Formats: sequence, structure tokens, C-alpha cells
Amino acid sequence: MAITIYEYDTLVSDSSVRGADETSHVIPPGVYNWLEDLCLRASADGEGNWLRLTQRRGRRAVQVTSYVGVLRSPDGYQIEVLPKVGKCIGGGFAEARALLVDMLCSLEGFRHIQTDNARIAAVRMPLLEVFIYEFLRTVERVVKRGLRCEYSVRRENLFFLRGKLLIAPHLRNNLFRADRFFTEHEEFSSDRPENRLLRTGLQIVMALTASDDNQRMARELEFVFADVPASIQPRADLQLVKLDRSMGHYSEALAWVRLLVSQHSPLTGEGEHNAPSLLFPMEAVFEAYVADNLGKQLSGSLRLIAQTRKHHLVRHLEQNWFRLKPDLLVQDGDRDHLVLDTKWKLLDTSKSDGTDKYGLSQGDFYQLHAYGQNYLDGKGDVMLVYPKTDAFEDPLPVFVFPKTAGLRLWVVPFCLKTAKIRIPVSEGLQAIFA
Repeated sequence: MAITIYEYDTLVSDSSVRGADETSHVIPPGVYNWLEDLCLRASADGEGNWLRLTQRRGRRAVQVTSYVGVLRSPDGYQIEVLPKVGKCIGGGFAEARALLVDMLCSLEGFRHIQTDNARIAAVRMPLLEVFIYEFLRTVERVVKRGLRCEYSVRRENLFFLRGKLLIAPHLRNNLFRADRFFTEHEEFSSDRPENRLLRTGLQIVMALTASDDNQRMARELEFVFADVPASIQPRADLQLVKLDRSMGHYSEALAWVRLLVSQHSPLTGEGEHNAPSLLFPMEAVFEAYVADNLGKQLSGSLRLIAQTRKHHLVRHLEQNWFRLKPDLLVQDGDRDHLVLDTKWKLLDTSKSDGTDKYGLSQGDFYQLHAYGQNYLDGKGDVMLVYPKTDAFEDPLPVFVFPKTAGLRLWVVPFCLKTAKIRIPVSEGLQAIFA
């Protein structure tokens, strides 16, 4: 069983709540109780920002926040959370899922995703099945190139003499067994950490997948690993992996295994309710996606730097306090040209009155003003980057700080489909972007 929702949708166990709004979804009571327990425990640990308790029509509900991906309950029920921008770009869940796959490719641990194949799979498969499909594809490539074997030293008490006889252990173990020989010998075997980890990964996905195609492919691949035992200590074997030149084709498959074994995502189920999850904060995903593509729009020798942190807001008692860390910085040599901050929020240009202000945050303006003062000496351009939607298609008119006349703030859309920023009509900015 599975359900697909968007960011900030709510989950309830009472079907009478469903009519409250289109963002409420009914899930089985057992799954809801598990989520509610996760939420309470996360709040107690100070990590409750990804899931929160709320109410709908006077009934308890659980609301997901700005995290996307897959959450799987202990009984196998899957909750797929897709970016909220999917509501605004058309195409429904399939388009939102394919878009998320594109964006995840910009994250460090997901650069091995083959985008074209994954996008095709995303049209017909939930996100977890897309990940499993990608893993199986990489294992298939390893199998086609052949499993790597190696010589390993083995010590065994055999019925025949093989290799060299180890006198001391032979006498200790076989004093009254003339038919045994305690030997040490080398064996050319496929039993090595990399192959054991792939076998373990196949077993994991066979337990997770609900797709007949993925299940069949996993079983076919596991047959090739019949002589390879599964890893008893996967984390220890991950430390023993050696990817030399002859093992390069293993790298992508092992990257997926690391994800499957370590559940290396921002959040995972823990404790007695442990269950696999792959959840990603959309702020980080959007920032990585913009950073990965914006550099291609820069002109000349300009370069894009992510997460720079060379300035602080104040000094106190000969110490620097409050490090200033803009998401992106455009430089030419040692000179800073443009400071950018990405914001995963949907603006609406029709709401420009004094109350809504397009949906902009005053705190973000304070933040960009501090960046401009410290990185650009109060002269130049700073920029807030938001996802492009039908309600926010063009850059907003420039914002000017009255007391800092030389500093200009721009609010611009970034098109997720074309992976390009919309450049305002400004002489300074036109020189920065090609």
C-alpha cells in the first residue's frame, strides 16, 4: 500500500476529516499512530521540524513540512512526498516526481543517477521504486563486466593436504585425528567486501520493492551472486571497499548500497519503530540544484562559490561572532560581484499589498542587507532566488535600501524545468550573466 502527497499536506486516520480540504489524506490507523509517535519522539529530541502535529476539523492530524522523498512504515506502507511546486507546473505527480529526480541529481550522494532513465521510470513508478530501479541497473552493469575476484588466505582443517601444513594448530586440533590436516592456502574467490555488499543490497531491495519488474530483476541478479555470502557486518565491509582502476565500474552500485545500508539521508526511522526512509529537505535540494546549474549562465572568468563563509556579522572581545554564510557567491578572482540566497517558497505577484508583500519575508531582507554590507561593501547587487511558477514568472522590480543607496536587492525566479534563472534588466547583472 502507498500514498503520494505534496509538501505540507496533512495525514489523518479518520475519513470524516477528508472533506476539510484537498490537502488532507486518509491513511490506515496503525500507520497514523506510528507517524504520530515519530512526531512526538522527534519533538522530544529537538528534531521535530520535518513532521508536526496539527488539527483538521477538530481532529488530530500529522502534517509533513518541507521534506520530500519516501517514508516507509514498519508494515510496509509507503508515503511518498513530492515538491509542492508540482501543484503549479502541471503534469501532476508524475511531473513532480520526474522534476524531483532531476533536482536530486545535484546532491552529492545522488550524482550517479542516470537522469534520462530515472525520469522515464518516474512516470510509472513511485520514487522508492525509481531508486531501486537505478540500483538494479548499476548492479546489472557490474554483472555484465564480470564480478571481480581476489586471492585470499584461508586456514581450514581439511581431509586433504592443500597448501602448507601449519604444524602447531595441526597438532593442537588433530592429535587424535589422523584423517585431518590443518592447512593454510590461497583461494581465488568472489567472496570480497564489494561483492558481499552488492548481495546485501539486492536482499534489501527485494524486501522493499513492490514492483514485479524490480522484484524479477533483483532475483535474476542475486542468482549471479549465489557463491557470494551476504555481508554480516555491512558497515565494516564498507570501510574495506577498495575501488582501484579495475573496480571503477563498481562505484555507482556501491554508492547505492551505502545509501541502502546506512540509510544515509537527513532522516531515518529509529528505535523500535525503525523503518527505512529517504527524506530530503527541499531547501537544501533547491539550493544544490541552483548551484549546480547557475554557474553555466555566468560569463567570462566569473565563478560560482557555494556556502562561502569568510565574513562575520560582529566582533566581540577580539572574537568573530555570527558567521555570514550566503548560499552562493559570484567571484572574479578575489573580487566579489554578486551574493545570492535561494529560498524554497512559492511567491505570488498578485499579492503585492502591504499585508502579503508577495509572500516575501522581512527576515530574508535583513539577511541579504547584511551580506551586501560585508561581501560587497554596501555597493552592488544581492539576489533572492525563488522557484518559478505561474504566479511568479518574471523578476520583481528592484528593491532599494534607503540608507544604503548603492545596494540593490533583486527577487528573481529560477525555472526548474530549464534550470535557468530569469535575469532582470540591469546593466550590472547583464555583465555577470551570459
